[in-house]
Amino acid sequence: MDNRSGKGLSFVKRIYVPRCIGLGIGLFSVAAAVAPLSPPSWVWGLLLFNGLLWPHAAYQWAMRSAQPYQAERRNLLLDSLMGGFWTAAMHFNPLPVVTVLSMMTMNNVAAGGKRLVVQGVVAQMAGMLLCTALLGTGLQLTATPLQVYACLPMLTLYPLALGWVCYRLAIKLAEHKRRLSALSRTDSLTGLLNHGAWKDLLLLKFQACQQQQLPAVIALIDVDHFKTINDTFGHVVGDCVLRQLSEELKRNLREVDQAGRYGGDEFCVILPGTTEAQACQAMDRLREQVASYRTPQLPHLRISLSIGLSAFHPELDSPEHWLEQADKALYGAKHRGRDQVNFADGAAAPLKLAYPD
Repeated sequence: MDNRSGKGLSFVKRIYVPRCIGLGIGLFSVAAAVAPLSPPSWVWGLLLFNGLLWPHAAYQWAMRSAQPYQAERRNLLLDSLMGGFWTAAMHFNPLPVVTVLSMMTMNNVAAGGKRLVVQGVVAQMAGMLLCTALLGTGLQLTATPLQVYACLPMLTLYPLALGWVCYRLAIKLAEHKRRLSALSRTDSLTGLLNHGAWKDLLLLKFQACQQQQLPAVIALIDVDHFKTINDTFGHVVGDCVLRQLSEELKRNLREVDQAGRYGGDEFCVILPGTTEAQACQAMDRLREQVASYRTPQLPHLRISLSIGLSAFHPELDSPEHWLEQADKALYGAKHRGRDQVNFADGAAAPLKLAYPD
């Protein structure tokens, strides 16, 4: 947090508005409590500075600091010090004292948790001792109607301001959490679902098909001779091929279809509500579009796909079994010469042979 471009500056900005509101309206509570005590003129000057000028000075001080986060924590402790000072200056009048100190403690809890609260209490006690040394001691246990009314803005507006800041922070944290969740489920190269996220969706789709007897097809897609592409043109071109395939998948699939990168040069797709004929047509169209891809920089580059399809049927034991059927169909497409779409025979046993590259 202690840097000029990170969370330190954000922390300073987040404290600025609540401090302006809190000290601004707190000024009335303190003024109503100290006025009957006829304090010296410098106390009024200090009160005006603390309520009207200090929030802006503290903001600029922290923003210009080499360590804004630590500077702002120092400012919060100075707030607590002054809160303790005004507590003694008001001769511990219960209503304004409780109002001022509780609002400051609330701010310390929101800004720094238990540690800052403890440090704030110590700072408040130091402020009380400082005021007692300068102004002497006193005790005023009765609040006038004016003092009651002067505390009402502090008791209403400041919690609203602090709550609004906390609400905005919660919204930002929720958005960051959503983005992190999306990143954890996304393949960084292609932008598609990664292996784990796609397998999770496959399980959900398998269960839905079992319970509702819905049609669905899964496809395994493999880039033919991908190792040769990497060896001939380089891994940068290989990555471009994978990104190109992912873009074609995004353009050709429906919104309900779920595509992912299964691993290496192998991709996977869930096609819900799709018949075998429709799945074959969609994947063959994808195969033809990828095969027609040309780039002037690499005129000799050719891309072809082998695709294995497997439709859901009640005899499937598990999502893994369903995937094995598509894997077997992919092997069949490669075995028959590649650059084609092949459908699995659900009744056949899975093959354990390795693919020729």
